Amino acid sequence: MPNLYEGAAYSRTPVAERHAGDRTLSHGALSKPLFGSLPLARWIPMDVHSILDYSNGGIAATGAVLAKDPRARAACVFLAASVTGLSLLTDYRLSVAKVVPIEVHEASDHVWGLSAIALPFVLGYWKTEPKIAMSHVVAGVGTILASLVTDYRSWKRRR
Repeated sequence: MPNLYEGAAYSRTPVAERHAGDRTLSHGALSKPLFGSLPLARWIPMDVHSILDYSNGGIAATGAVLAKDPRARAACVFLAASVTGLSLLTDYRLSVAKVVPIEVHEASDHVWGLSAIALPFVLGYWKTEPKIAMSHVVAGVGTILASLVTDYRSWKRRR
């Protein structure tokens, strides 16, 4: 099986040590692999991923306005606040403060995705608010899939 990290685009070598032929779209210091093997590949640039995070926050916030079921509204507020708040504090280029290490953000992407999938069923609003429930499930699955192929990079080099 080929190494998914072979080649300049998938190298684990820090940015400063790469050769001039590196054509990756992401900038910053490469994250350490989560659990020694995640992400599976580094295809989605970090800036694109951060835009997806903010989009998920907007989708969840819209659900909070549209939901009539208080359980769905609470889930929407929780999902919107958690993904947007974390994104604003993550150590990547499109954040306000670079406080949360990129590796923590990567792990939380998986937790957020699983939460978004589970909440409609755990809280029981999948019957009363099926469109909002579906948007949560789709956003959760999308976040997990994107997280498996994102080129996670920290903007500030932490040593």
